[in-house]
Amino acid sequence: MGSGGGCWNHGTPAGRIRAACLLRNISLGCIQAASCGMLLQFSVSNYRCFRQLQTLSLASSSQDKTVPENLIAKDLPGLSGKHWLKGVAIYGGNASGKSTVIEALKALATMVTQSGSMTDPADPIPQIEPFGLAPEQAESPTAFAVSLVAGGVRFEYRVAATRSRIWHESLRAFPGAKAQLWFSRDWNADTAAYEWTPDRPSGFERDRCLEGDTLANMLFLSKHVASNRKELEPVFRWFKNGVRFLDLSHRRKMSLHFTQEQVGRRTALHEPILDLMRHADLGVTGARIVEMTPSQEMLEMIEGAPDAMKEDLRKRWLVTPELLHRGAGESAVPLPWSSESAGTQRFFALAGPWLDILANGYTVLVDELETSMHPLMVRELLRLLFSSETNPHGAQIIFTTHNPLLLDMTLIRRDQVWFTEKDPTGEGHLYPLTDFAPRNTESLVRGYMAGRYGGVPVFPRGLLGRDEPHDVVPSGEPVVDSVAEPEATATTTASASQP
Repeated sequence: MGSGGGCWNHGTPAGRIRAACLLRNISLGCIQAASCGMLLQFSVSNYRCFRQLQTLSLASSSQDKTVPENLIAKDLPGLSGKHWLKGVAIYGGNASGKSTVIEALKALATMVTQSGSMTDPADPIPQIEPFGLAPEQAESPTAFAVSLVAGGVRFEYRVAATRSRIWHESLRAFPGAKAQLWFSRDWNADTAAYEWTPDRPSGFERDRCLEGDTLANMLFLSKHVASNRKELEPVFRWFKNGVRFLDLSHRRKMSLHFTQEQVGRRTALHEPILDLMRHADLGVTGARIVEMTPSQEMLEMIEGAPDAMKEDLRKRWLVTPELLHRGAGESAVPLPWSSESAGTQRFFALAGPWLDILANGYTVLVDELETSMHPLMVRELLRLLFSSETNPHGAQIIFTTHNPLLLDMTLIRRDQVWFTEKDPTGEGHLYPLTDFAPRNTESLVRGYMAGRYGGVPVFPRGLLGRDEPHDVVPSGEPVVDSVAEPEATATTTASASQP
């Protein structure tokens, strides 16, 4: 790929060609990567704003024939012929539950990876945060269910727990079309003991001693792997390594460390990172890692750290990126990191993780994807993930956004769009765009901004409640674009079997 920066011009056909060149030339297929599996469906209830069961499905609609490149064709026993989505966008007003979808799966993943280290049965389970706007109701478990592919096999894993104990945990495997219940544990309050079934599971060997040693606040999946048993490890590894979480909101400053390390060590991701920076219309022609002069306070913090941490802190704190910019003629001019814009800093920090996701086929959940980045920049990042050339290992993304410009049906399919909304009691609800069966001619941007699908804040009299009632989109402007009507098509979401 050429080293000239700023070659993307999204407003012209030539710019589209250059963007296509980027897709062709960023090659990640040469990076050896094991399959990290796939997310098929996720359900949660009684967690934060979600009181009732809410389900996010990544099964595609068989009626939607648009943008086929956004699909993963994976023939699974019992689900033959189904296709799966490479990504889902979640829209909704502020505090409507968008981030809660991500936090719920993160809570389950954290439980799986950390509960094996529990040693005190009296310790609370910190990831359990039940619905809090009905304090009079009796305590009921928070429930999670996930359908996933790990090690080439489909699994359905379910957990129900309160802060004090696991009430239910089960795992089903689908090496063939018929489910195999590998284990199920249920707390019997009358006998004050767990009931384990089945007695003789197919495809899995019970260990009654290990069952008895599993604490009430510990997941058996975690205990099993911590005891060096191998049968459940693919599921555990999916939660530990296969699913990733990125918070790009203003709440957190994204770490530079991963991208910085790839550039500094010149790993396999080094050149793809530079390619992204050169072609992102930032005027960047290169990047390097340079030493920085530490403050006295920073030196004191490093010297006060344990010996085992000092070297790592030096690598993180005493170096900084330095981007080279296109100057007069053919010159490349380095600029101090502090002079780079927030968007450039955010894009550099994201470049390494994004390419790592593509190279390894991770499932990534991203909160507020568009923060500090232009909508067209976000669009191109998504195109990298939806392209089979640059996403050879089937990576998936679930992201929250407020950006209506991404509701472009040349980029995202209708079955890839979901919404969150709260009702008057404060309960959150998650539902797909396909519930509204939008027509092929319908402007989703206008329909969304007009509130046709919900998922938008409502303040008809303004923020102070003093204005005359008004619509976001003026009445009389059509939601349907002025093109010929197509034949009616059903766009209901084809869902996977309920986990």
